[in-house]
Amino acid sequence: MTAARNIAAPWAILFAAVAIGVSGEVAAQGKTVVVLGTATPGGGFPVYGAAYSSTINEMDPTLSVEPRNTKGSTENVPLLEVGKIDIGQVTGEVAYEAIAGIGRPPADLRILNAMYSNPGMFVMRADSPYRTIVDLKGKAIAWGARGSGLVVLARYVLEGLDLDINKDFQAIYLDQAGDGPAMVLDGRAAALWGGGAGWPGFVAVANGPAGARFIAPGEDDIKRIVAKHPFLRPITLPAGTYAGQDAPVPSVGSWAFVLARPSLPDHVAYRIARALHKGEATLGSRLAQARESTLANTLAAAPRQDLIHPGVLRYMRDAGILR
Repeated sequence: MTAARNIAAPWAILFAAVAIGVSGEVAAQGKTVVVLGTATPGGGFPVYGAAYSSTINEMDPTLSVEPRNTKGSTENVPLLEVGKIDIGQVTGEVAYEAIAGIGRPPADLRILNAMYSNPGMFVMRADSPYRTIVDLKGKAIAWGARGSGLVVLARYVLEGLDLDINKDFQAIYLDQAGDGPAMVLDGRAAALWGGGAGWPGFVAVANGPAGARFIAPGEDDIKRIVAKHPFLRPITLPAGTYAGQDAPVPSVGSWAFVLARPSLPDHVAYRIARALHKGEATLGSRLAQARESTLANTLAAAPRQDLIHPGVLRYMRDAGILR
């Protein structure tokens, strides 16, 4: 078995691996330590990571899932590959590129669970004059933190409409995801790009004094995007997801995943899957979008069944989810 890792904070400090005991697996007070890579503060991944880790740890006291802030999806993949984190949150677009070997060698990573569906869209103050994506051309857009998978989603969505996020807009990249809402609220940015239910940036703008307006691709735009990038899927944000959002918002996106390093032992993955299954209701009560974090959704969202960790597949069979 491979040693679990502890990451020094902040993320820029050199990571250190510590092995204890004959098995090589780190034990903290008799627990198996599992380091979870999240993203920069203020974004959705750290919020999910906190709810996820506390639920897993509550459901299985022999596990100690420990969230760590990173730059996000694009950093979590290489950290997983070299074993500096045990599991990591990765958006669907970044996972797709890594596993398919787009712009890099294919990554040998496995899916632990699907997190939630992630329809991408813009948010702005409700009193802004913008109504369509075309209206935003040439305007200052906060795309998110550079390492965020949401930026990758934006690139694919806009490419599907023959637009470039850097050339056709005044691109703003954030040091921390939490910086974006303030830029929209005070007028430094016309809009903020983000995705999914319960996303902190959307919550902050929607709860602001002016309220929020959401802009997403139209029906014909969605068809164009999916035709160009078939791994994306039409996903609708339900009405009432955010304050003042009275109508559903159709868009495109994908599922975010918790991925595992190649050497994560089967028995550890099995125990995480078992704890997640046992704690689905608890996790959903802690975070609305985490209600989608079920093993049934994991089976449905995975591009291929063989991409799911063998330990998770074994638990799915034992639990009757997979036959």
